[in-house]
Amino acid sequence: MTEQEGWNDVNEHVREQWTDETTPFERVYEVVETTREGASAATIAERALVSEPTARRHCNALVNTGFVATEQDGRTTLYRRDEDQVLLSRIHDLRERADREELLDGIERMKTTIRGYEDTHDAISPEELARHLSGADSEGWADVTSWKTTRRNLAVAQAALAYDEASEQLTA
Repeated sequence: MTEQEGWNDVNEHVREQWTDETTPFERVYEVVETTREGASAATIAERALVSEPTARRHCNALVNTGFVATEQDGRTTLYRRDEDQVLLSRIHDLRERADREELLDGIERMKTTIRGYEDTHDAISPEELARHLSGADSEGWADVTSWKTTRRNLAVAQAALAYDEASEQLTA
């Protein structure tokens, strides 16, 4: 058996296990959850190991929940996860895991981390740092990635805190 045949056997086993352990809806959900650019029902069906009508039906159900957004490419409907829903889900998850004090502490730590990047690289943003890096500066590029991630996480934490504060005001 060649190495390629071995990989094909492993891939086939994983596909069989996935279809045995999940419903068609769950597979369509998982595929769409990782779809940032629009994909047709046929493409989603192929990835989710379901028929095209099944993929379309489940995608339309997910559109109705707000989890999936659509766009038109000529006559073809493209489906992708809705970024607003992803953001709201992240904010909700964070609010469930952290109380107000933990949010405030995390926000302060992330601000300190960002100030550290600014001071270390004498830059005001990861984008500015990226403009000055050479392709070989792996440490600098790693800092660009970490800085962007920290900035994104800070925004989510601040949004979770703001949501809590707004919720308190509405119930007061």
